[in-house]
Amino acid sequence: MASSKDKSAKATERVVYREFGSSDNADALERGTPDLPPNQQNIRVEASSKGRKGKTVTILRGFQCSPDKLADLLKKLKTQCGAGGTIKDNEIEIQGDHKQKIIQYLIQQGYKAKGSGG
Repeated sequence: MASSKDKSAKATERVVYREFGSSDNADALERGTPDLPPNQQNIRVEASSKGRKGKTVTILRGFQCSPDKLADLLKKLKTQCGAGGTIKDNEIEIQGDHKQKIIQYLIQQGYKAKGSGG
C-alpha cells in the first residue's frame, strides 16, 4: 500500500499533455521586460476613487522597467508625497490625490508624464 506522501507527489507530477520539453525549463518561458530609459517612457498619471470606498489614489501607468527600478521609484514618490503606496500589475498607486506633484517630479526625473482622466 502506498503512503500518503507518494500519492500527493504523484498528483502534483501528473501531466495530461505536454507538447514541447519539460516544465523544468521555466527560464525559457519567462518574458523579458524591456528596460527603457526614462525619456522613452510615456507615463499616465490619474487620480481615481473607483472601487476604493471613496478613497482617492493616484495611479501611474505605462512603466517599462525592471521591478527593482519600479520599487525604487515608488519609494522616492512616497517620500515626495508623504503618503503610502504600492505596486500592482506594473502600476504604482499612491494614496491620496497627488497628481500635479507627481507629474512635476516625474518630469524632473526625465520621464514623459501626462495627466489622464478628470
